[in-house]
Amino acid sequence: MNTDELYMRRCFELAQQGLGNVQPNPMVGAVIVYQGKIIGEGYHEAYGKAHAEVNAIQQVLTNVADAAKILAKSTLYVNLEPCAHTGKTPPCADLIIKNRIPKVVISNIDPFGSVNGKGVDRLKNAGVEVNINVLKEEGYELNKRFFTYHTLQRPYVILKWAESKDGFISIAENTRSNISGTEARKLNHRWRSEEQAILVGTKTVQVDNPILTVRDWVGKNPVRVIIDRDLKLAKELNIFNADSKTIIFNNHKTELDGNIQFVQIDFYGLVPQFILFQLYLMEIQSLIIEGGAYTINEFVQFGLWDEVRMFKSKSNLGQGIKAPISEGRLFSKIDLGDDELFIYHRV
Repeated sequence: MNTDELYMRRCFELAQQGLGNVQPNPMVGAVIVYQGKIIGEGYHEAYGKAHAEVNAIQQVLTNVADAAKILAKSTLYVNLEPCAHTGKTPPCADLIIKNRIPKVVISNIDPFGSVNGKGVDRLKNAGVEVNINVLKEEGYELNKRFFTYHTLQRPYVILKWAESKDGFISIAENTRSNISGTEARKLNHRWRSEEQAILVGTKTVQVDNPILTVRDWVGKNPVRVIIDRDLKLAKELNIFNADSKTIIFNNHKTELDGNIQFVQIDFYGLVPQFILFQLYLMEIQSLIIEGGAYTINEFVQFGLWDEVRMFKSKSNLGQGIKAPISEGRLFSKIDLGDDELFIYHRV
């Protein structure tokens, strides 16, 4: 591993700490190195707060003697191109130039239209040496939600389900089957805290009456997204409580009722596409789909998924509703108590 890769991996570690808190912004970490030693580091902690580069530079200014002279001889590492526009915060590229940092090493160019090469151009025009594409693929994996959102104009879609050893998702129609174990359920709640939204269909709500919030983990509740074409769901169900915002895609009305947002779409066309585009317009970058089998299969049919997270039990059901089938590349396989976790990426 060369020096640039070593410090870039530290940027990735820092950036990861913003998972679940920075959307719709990307996860970004920054490291400042002087004579082979890290003298400042930071990450983007929450949406609307200071960017990683700002936090790293401020750490140097606060803690290092002769900070201005030291910064003028240092290298800044950051996993995403410094911004060149004024959003919630001023441009980071301008701050780097102001502090006379002579070299910047970057993993990925920012695909957001207001940046997308403009930050690099601004740095180069100011005489800063810029090195890009360091651990580019790892950087993309880190910010896969952000990149998918800006390049495909839809959220990053995760399909999640649990199935028995013999490939069934439940023992019968309109029946809830507890297939996965305690470790899997806890991990599932952590995943919910990391994504912006969670989606289920009408039947899942009717049968399971889920809350779709984070309970076995500390974190923010995702936006609940429900497909209820004919508005059949009773208002006493858990998804209508005040724990989180709920979006109801339906065929009848568009209106806002407290924390419940009704969105009318055409159910005679490409329903998954319509839903994902509406979520894109709402600045939702990531979506985890938890069921049921019919809903998951619709997204599989249209190729509108990016990742599968499937728990496979070590027990058989013998009969029931067949689990979804998706073709993808096996990314990882993990033993998890009474289950095995398979993660697939779409090719």
